[in-house]
Amino acid sequence: MTPQTNAPVAQKSFAALRHPAFRGYFIVSALAMMADNIEHVISYWMMFEKFHSPALAGFAVVSHWLPFLLFSVYSGALADRFDPRRIIQVGLLCFITASAGWGYLFITDTLEMWHAMVLLVLHGFAGVLWGPAGQLLIYDIVGPAQLQSAVRLSASARMLGQLLGPAIGGVLMVIFGPPHGILVNALIYLPFMIWLWKAPFNRKKESTPKTSARGLADILPTMREIAGNRTIVGMTLLAGGASLLVGNAYQAQMPEFAHDLGHGRADMAYSLLLAADAAGALVAGIVLESRGLLQARPRTAFILAMLWCCAIGGFAAADSYALAIALLFSAGFLNLSFSSMAQTLVQMEAPVNIRGRVIGLYNMSSLGLRAFAGVTVGLMGSLIGIHWSLALSALLLLALLAVIFGLMVARKPRK
Repeated sequence: MTPQTNAPVAQKSFAALRHPAFRGYFIVSALAMMADNIEHVISYWMMFEKFHSPALAGFAVVSHWLPFLLFSVYSGALADRFDPRRIIQVGLLCFITASAGWGYLFITDTLEMWHAMVLLVLHGFAGVLWGPAGQLLIYDIVGPAQLQSAVRLSASARMLGQLLGPAIGGVLMVIFGPPHGILVNALIYLPFMIWLWKAPFNRKKESTPKTSARGLADILPTMREIAGNRTIVGMTLLAGGASLLVGNAYQAQMPEFAHDLGHGRADMAYSLLLAADAAGALVAGIVLESRGLLQARPRTAFILAMLWCCAIGGFAAADSYALAIALLFSAGFLNLSFSSMAQTLVQMEAPVNIRGRVIGLYNMSSLGLRAFAGVTVGLMGSLIGIHWSLALSALLLLALLAVIFGLMVARKPRK
């Protein structure tokens, strides 16, 4: 397969934000991501207080990401075939239902472990519906010329939501209490839902493939389609390795990290730990977009990912609250840098007629494999401690990325 482009060209600062429709998407998607993270803050804390179960926290990771592993390609195929705006709306409805369900169970004090498991799974399905459809929608809005900027700014919007989510979630817990706070949270999804009804959608009808979405049966054909493209394969392996061994599993364990660092209450110190890497990622998005730095290249993506491993491993070993915050901030900066770069390269190189499926395959790797990070960090943490499990996972990932880098990037094919 011949790549469509070697790398995105240099752009003006904040290029995609010059597009009015993308500005709207940026704002409402950031609000929805903030609501997503508010739910995490409140629900994780309530589960920890009620059950004190590292295994359930590990299941929170598995159940959140397993739908991405099983259904991302199918979701991408649906976005190829149908209007991605409507698919995102279905996902938002699932988010709202999950928040309302948590609120009811908290208020009535009837939360049981199986209730928590069902709501965590529903939340995961909401995300998988939003993922590929949202990435196709930004391509339909801005087109290929501003795609790199749109991908990085969309990642920044997610990070903005992740940064504000813990802070707002902490405030909601203090003012309303967890039960009513999470009900207030359900309302924050509504602006995105409303904006999508008449959001711009510029895809030409003749460019939409007529092939049916076949679920799991789409995975192998999509893999065969992209097998000859070193860039897509390399970025998919990079994202998959990071998700498989580390992902964001440490977020679900953050109450215990906070406790071990001397902040075992639902206060702003706990929220700051949750927000630190999101803050680093947001700063990365602003700095890189404003200066046009770190243009998307496979070699650069691998180097940044390996530095991220070092930051995560350092956080796992930190016994100082200030050092932990600094390392999480650095990890967030590096994470946005390499992940947005990898996603940009995949989108730019994906064949037009199966772009949604290729994005779905990338999401299956970059997000779906996070389900197993719940095993390496969460369940293994119940045996050897979460500090050791996270540090060992980061070290193993560093070694794996070094091997893939040597095989796929450092060695240029002979002419």
